[in-house]
Amino acid sequence: MEDSTALPRVPARVVIASAVGLWLAYFAIATLRGWLVGLELYDALLWRRAFVILASMGVTLGLWPLLRLLDPRPLWEKSLAVLLVALPASLALALINQWTFASIEEQATAQIGARDGLRIRSDEAGNLLVDPLDREEEAASEPAPSAPPVIEQPSPTVPTIAQQEQKDQEPVITIDARTRDDIRWRQLVDVALGRYFLLLAWAALYYALVNAEQARAAERREGEYRRAAKAAELRSLRYQVNPHFLFNTLNSLSALVMTGKGDAAERMIQSLSSFYRRSLAGDPTADHSLEQELAQQRLYLEIEGVRFPDRLRVAIAMPDDLADASVPGMILQPLVENAVRYGVSAVTRPVTVSIAARSEGDALILEVGDDGLGASGEAAKGFGIGLANVRDRLAARYGEAADLSAGPRPDGGWSTQLRLPLERHG
Repeated sequence: MEDSTALPRVPARVVIASAVGLWLAYFAIATLRGWLVGLELYDALLWRRAFVILASMGVTLGLWPLLRLLDPRPLWEKSLAVLLVALPASLALALINQWTFASIEEQATAQIGARDGLRIRSDEAGNLLVDPLDREEEAASEPAPSAPPVIEQPSPTVPTIAQQEQKDQEPVITIDARTRDDIRWRQLVDVALGRYFLLLAWAALYYALVNAEQARAAERREGEYRRAAKAAELRSLRYQVNPHFLFNTLNSLSALVMTGKGDAAERMIQSLSSFYRRSLAGDPTADHSLEQELAQQRLYLEIEGVRFPDRLRVAIAMPDDLADASVPGMILQPLVENAVRYGVSAVTRPVTVSIAARSEGDALILEVGDDGLGASGEAAKGFGIGLANVRDRLAARYGEAADLSAGPRPDGGWSTQLRLPLERHG
């Protein structure tokens, strides 16, 4: 059984799915962007990007154990810890990204330059050299300028062939190694900041999942507390019935013994034993079938029949299709006791105590009545502890879905009716 007091945790599969989903989404967006802008060496970049994404998933999941330690901490502590821990993790991701793409960077740069008519190369010192692919063709394609007026000037010094070749080989643009290193650091910082944002987003998602899990755990605990409170209330109400009935029965046994009716007292004791064996065998908060409930009431009426052998008559009607209807245990007991107490014992003539069940749509109707004194008897004075007990049990079990009503019968006597949801006992 799960311990409801334990600290709620986000399941590992959910954490893994969140990290994998984040980086797969980034992979899809980056790949789509590369395709749209027409990046060079697309296939070579694709598998390297996939490697970087797998490494990013690993680094992200590596943060999970640390974040999990902070689950019970206040929000400000979690936020500060995430801001600090995500910094080295994002730098690590940026370094992995730079190392992975370093081997193809020069190739991609050279192809981009060739497409734009430039020759891009690196010298031994690490400088980046950029010049046109063919200066002679570029110069030849330019229109010859019109001849200027001839002005006599001193003859220029004619350069040597070696000087001319050296001049031709000098690049148009030179990016020295120091500048290139500075550019790499800027790229590294830029990538690290992007990864930093993604890690913060994942951490926020993780703690949102933690909060959701804690909220569900709180709801479960609240539900358990409510069920425990309701079960305690139902047990209390159920046990209020048994002592009351036992008190009346013992009084009746005492009267039978004192009047010398030993056989009747013995039958009552046997019926009482069977009654309590059934009523105490199960969970007092559990429901049982209508057939079992009516069997219990038959035992009770047999016990009372020993007290009133000439006055108590019993009529029980239950359709076969309602035998498995679910009802709270001993819910009819206080009603039947009232019928015997106010209907049978208050008169000297025979009185019929009736129990009837019927269905009306999705409702189960249970009616307990007698043809005793009715409105002129003690029952008309109001609802006693027994009826209040039944009302409370119905409210605890069904809420507003159940109802109890009582009043005099048109043909004399008293009737109490229960209306509760029609459910089947499994």
